[in-house]
Amino acid sequence: MTITDNTNTTIKKVASTFYESFRSIPHVFRSPGRINLIGEHTDYNMGFVLPAAIDKAVYIGIEKRNDSRITLRSIDFNQTLNFDVSSISKTNEAWANYILGVVDQLLKRGYNLSGFNMVISGDIPIGAGLSSSAAIACAVAFALDNLFNLGLSRLEMAQIAQKAEHEFAGVMCGIMDQFASLFGRKNHLIKLDCRSLKFEYVPMMMNDIEIVLLDTTVKHSLASSEYNVRRRQCESGVEMIRKKYNQVNSLRDITIEMIKECIISNSDIYKRCRYVVEENNRLLSACDDLKKNNFTAFGKKMFETHDGLKNLFDVSCPELDCLVEEAKNENAVLGSRMMGGGFGGCTINLVRKENVDEVIERLSQRYKKQFGLNLTAYKVTVTDGTSQIDITNL
Repeated sequence: MTITDNTNTTIKKVASTFYESFRSIPHVFRSPGRINLIGEHTDYNMGFVLPAAIDKAVYIGIEKRNDSRITLRSIDFNQTLNFDVSSISKTNEAWANYILGVVDQLLKRGYNLSGFNMVISGDIPIGAGLSSSAAIACAVAFALDNLFNLGLSRLEMAQIAQKAEHEFAGVMCGIMDQFASLFGRKNHLIKLDCRSLKFEYVPMMMNDIEIVLLDTTVKHSLASSEYNVRRRQCESGVEMIRKKYNQVNSLRDITIEMIKECIISNSDIYKRCRYVVEENNRLLSACDDLKKNNFTAFGKKMFETHDGLKNLFDVSCPELDCLVEEAKNENAVLGSRMMGGGFGGCTINLVRKENVDEVIERLSQRYKKQFGLNLTAYKVTVTDGTSQIDITNL
């Protein structure tokens, strides 16, 4: 991996804090956050997604102990917590649950673990929809696999990290976030079939285009509860259609014609199902755009995705809608949409490199004028997935 100055600082901070706390030099691992160019809320419906790992990550320093004690120190939250590997259970500290959830999954699978010391920090913006939680779980799974020679594949790590979120964080997420964090490849998107888990790398060579995330800095209270509501609504739609088409197992198997035939038009369930089916079709077409290097056509589909998330899936919010509408007025913006679970977080934008700073400035001014909020912008690049870091030359 390429270590930027900011990344270098974070790694040094993790290593030095670990040494100060435990008087030893740790093994250091990183696991990146992710973006998803297109294919939102399709993963838990067994559809397609198009994510990528980015150059913002979680970093952990770790070392085995000779007893069963687990000591976790978060630099970002300024907390140190202690547990025992023989009695893992949920805690009130959310950040620790992503770690403990992975330990719990490994123990349930019969792996023998001793205690360990861990220091954790990162530069993934919290609440921006970049999957900092999945990055934590993946970093821990990867680190423990290396530390205890467990012999896990990256797919097994992704599944363990996903299950940890289900059982210890209470979020019934799909596999996309964990898969992207572990399988990321520089300058490539991952076209992932969330049913078969087959995937292919799709090149994304953006010589004159930059990926810009615009963070609304808001996270409405509906975000976590409504995520699970949407999942149940999609499952209800499948059940309705299965009464006539018994071969249907998920929205992946459904056509627009089936939805029109079996679900009351313009009901919430109708709209949720219609969005997912349209989004899967949109993603497959968007991959063809990328292979032709047609970012104009790809960007148009990003705008269409936002319209679907706003009007059919109903997970947007005024702040996100404002940024996307303003982006449409910028000739240098090829595509824009909300990204992540919804109700806040970031928009993801494809912007011509030569115009990035001026576009950010104009959108920031308009956003401030309308909502009285400061817009935070992140320029991100597509990078490799979870890895160990050699700190000997730092």
